[in-house]
Amino acid sequence: MENTEENRRAYRELLFTAPAEVDNYFGGVILYEETLHQKSANGVTFPELLLKRGILPGIKIDSGLVVIPGTDGETTTQGLDNLDAKCAKYYQLGVRFTKWRCALKISKSAPSEVSIAANAETLARMAVISQNNGLVPIVEPEILMDGDHDLPTAVDAATKVISAVYARLNLHGVFLEGTVYFFISGFTILMTRVFFYI
Repeated sequence: MENTEENRRAYRELLFTAPAEVDNYFGGVILYEETLHQKSANGVTFPELLLKRGILPGIKIDSGLVVIPGTDGETTTQGLDNLDAKCAKYYQLGVRFTKWRCALKISKSAPSEVSIAANAETLARMAVISQNNGLVPIVEPEILMDGDHDLPTAVDAATKVISAVYARLNLHGVFLEGTVYFFISGFTILMTRVFFYI
């Protein structure tokens, strides 16, 4: 099928109106900006449709990765500009959680202190902005599996990154008491307030 907005809308409607049994297996759905404004054939917005089914709508709020100058190609994530206003709008549209991903690589020189600090700060700022707008933030410092490093190296990198992220979350006043930590298939997710990532 042709990749048009209407075909994407129809496909999403098919997913969001699946038989009621699926409600037992999904706690939330991460949407894109386009999806927020789309409606079912009956004129119901997708966030409203999901909320009626007891499925929480969320949104990916980062704007993608950019290279950190002065590093060996390490990245951080952009999108903090106007994020407060965007989060307020998202909440009004029915969104109840946000997702933001940073990617950190492992090499002889990475993750560097610059990369760890930049990503931890970005993740913490996103989380506190989300919480201030009534949204539950999913904080995802993904440590990439690429490379020929061994498991102890990966564990060391993860320990440094997670420690830095928690320190920054705490510094920014993010609600840590409800944090759940997962290590899934080589990437890490921090979630403030309990929420299941699917």
